[in-house]
Amino acid sequence: MPKHNIFNKSVILITGGTGSWGNELVTQLLSKYNPKEIRIYSRGEHKQVEMKRRFQGQPLKYIIGDVRNRDRLIASTSGVDYIFHLAALKHVPICEENPWEAVQTNIMGTQNVIDAALLNKVKKVIDISTDKAVDPFNLYGVTKSCGEKLVVAANLASDSTKFVCVRGGNVMGTNGSVIPLFREQLKRLNEITITDPRMSRFLMRVQDAISLLLFASTESYGGEIFVMKMPACKISNLAEVMVKKLGNKKTKVKTIGIRPGEKLYEVLVSKYEMPNTLELKDYFVILPQIKIEGVGEHYKGKKFFKTVLDEFNSNNTYIMSKKEILSLLKIDGWLKKNGPGSDLTSIDTKFIKNLSKSEGWGK
Repeated sequence: MPKHNIFNKSVILITGGTGSWGNELVTQLLSKYNPKEIRIYSRGEHKQVEMKRRFQGQPLKYIIGDVRNRDRLIASTSGVDYIFHLAALKHVPICEENPWEAVQTNIMGTQNVIDAALLNKVKKVIDISTDKAVDPFNLYGVTKSCGEKLVVAANLASDSTKFVCVRGGNVMGTNGSVIPLFREQLKRLNEITITDPRMSRFLMRVQDAISLLLFASTESYGGEIFVMKMPACKISNLAEVMVKKLGNKKTKVKTIGIRPGEKLYEVLVSKYEMPNTLELKDYFVILPQIKIEGVGEHYKGKKFFKTVLDEFNSNNTYIMSKKEILSLLKIDGWLKKNGPGSDLTSIDTKFIKNLSKSEGWGK
């Protein structure tokens, strides 16, 4: 049992809880803690049915609802101790083409979560953000950046309810992400499309992403943004590895050009945030720009991030080799004939944890 078992006998609500993040979060909450009840709040009926089958006999409650619906959210949050806010419209091109829908879900929906938490005196809200919220170029990033600002500022509205953000990179295997896309292209078309061979992205396993969430939940004060130290990979190298293992001599790799709203590389800590960023063992903690009572005292004695880098991005972090990318894909089963989850083999992931611990980190 973890040292800080804040979730023991607690009631937890997860917005957007039926996705990859939600399923892994529920798995870790049930295995590491002893929650009284976990409420899954989401729009999709079918995904809730699938999740109910997976977690039979567990203290889960399923609620059909949209974060846009403030009243439904307030009613569903009654008696809740902790909220994990995962719900979002997150596909960059879709948000570019449907901007008002993205605003309603990612900005207004986040404010609805804040309002519900304050009205029901929730202990803590953990908001899930993204590297695309940093120096945002696309609408998805803009909406998530606004969401971060709303969540951090919400700490000024209450002494009893705390709000914290967790900022992550690309998570392997989530819906619409590049690895399942490449796998599907190879399977159906025997080709891979990349937008630009120079492109790099942070890459993390969903298990590590959820570990960051739980760490931030237990260690945070309120008002911070937690950032996981993570490696990156060149998308062209990822494509080459997958072609070698899943393709053949006739497999084609096509360059199709950058899509609307895409960047060549992503940023996790901007040059403006660097001076206000603390460095922990496996994480960075960005302190709030606005004054929130108690945050400074909570981190008294912690060291600020000292680096010659202007920012922390996917081009100046540790770049995985093709061999390391191959090992990462093997660990989660992306190179198996039937894909991830086709067997229950347990694989030692110690090497993955060592990826971000290079000697020259941040120098």
